[in-house]
Amino acid sequence: MGNIKGIHHIALKCHGIEEFEKTVKFYSELLGLPVARRWGEGTDQGIMVDTGAGLLEIFANAEDYPEASIVRHFAFDVEDTDACVEAVRAAGYKITMEPTDIVIASEIPYPARIAFCIGPVGEEVEFFKVK
Repeated sequence: MGNIKGIHHIALKCHGIEEFEKTVKFYSELLGLPVARRWGEGTDQGIMVDTGAGLLEIFANAEDYPEASIVRHFAFDVEDTDACVEAVRAAGYKITMEPTDIVIASEIPYPARIAFCIGPVGEEVEFFKVK
């Protein structure tokens, strides 16, 4: 794979402080991702939370807010898909796919339990538990 070691971070841009704080709360408090670093003030602030396999960077200053993202979704490798769904549902977030057992029909079948929700800035988040 050459010089590429993996994904360093994924970035989310929020429209202002209120959306920023809601998004930070979703990832750091609700989903329990630890804060790796934080910088700036007001709409010039940002934060990175550690997913365990890369960082999620959240900015408060989205000026180029897209109507629809070109990224389809991102998936978290989780211990318990159902627990993640219940936590985000209880917090009022939209579940777009209830926990479902699947088998990806690859050369070696790849069983998983997955679910999807919509995050604070419209991002699609998958909870993926390899079985």
